[in-house]
Amino acid sequence: MCETCGCGGEGVVVQVAPDLLQRLKTSRFAVSLDSPQEARRLAVEEDLLARNNQQAALVRQHLLEQGILALNLVSSPGSGKTTLLVETIRRLKGRVPVAVIEGDQQTTRDADRIAATGAPAVQINTGKGCHLEAQAIHDALHHMPVPAGGLLFIENVGNLVCPALFDLGEAEKVVILSVTEGDDKPAKYPHIFSAAGIMILNKIDLLPYVDFDVERCLEEARRLQPDLEILQVSARTGEGMDAWLQHLLQRREALQAS
Repeated sequence: MCETCGCGGEGVVVQVAPDLLQRLKTSRFAVSLDSPQEARRLAVEEDLLARNNQQAALVRQHLLEQGILALNLVSSPGSGKTTLLVETIRRLKGRVPVAVIEGDQQTTRDADRIAATGAPAVQINTGKGCHLEAQAIHDALHHMPVPAGGLLFIENVGNLVCPALFDLGEAEKVVILSVTEGDDKPAKYPHIFSAAGIMILNKIDLLPYVDFDVERCLEEARRLQPDLEILQVSARTGEGMDAWLQHLLQRREALQAS
């Protein structure tokens, strides 16, 4: 479990070889997951998620009233989220107002990169925290009002586990997977791929240089989320960026029409 944020734990399945399992049962280190302490911990986790969801509902209501499309970008560290955002902002400049909330444990480096494009950016440093929470998004919006009808990108802390559980009030989760990470990520981290509305397979310009089975990756992702929209993109070369921008503009138009 994540001791910092209190998420996880419930539904954990530990797969152990039979011979090792027998040794664990007789070990003096064996513990029970059904203890009163475990029950109290799960109750705290449920309360934490409930409070987060209440705040997320308020954030979502505010964004909807302003016609703001908010996207929660989730990935492992180094997938190219910030590079993708910089290129997206550059291509949308003069067409749609864009603002960004950056999440990292430390530094303002990503927010500085975004600010260099001219787009407003707020950095949230989580310290030991492994994800953003709705209260932080609420507070950030007070420091950085997003123009009505604009786009709000929330770049979450690099992590494929905890961000899947925490609603930030976004309209859609975007999971970004780079080809340098391995094609088994959807199978190994199913919750975030199930929760996402769109998956971006990034850094496809590096496919000739890595061992990455695109068909296998996409098949496993769609097995988890049959309606998942998948785009193959290279933020560095620009390949696939037009399709990504089209997705953003269509989602924005649909939000405003509703």
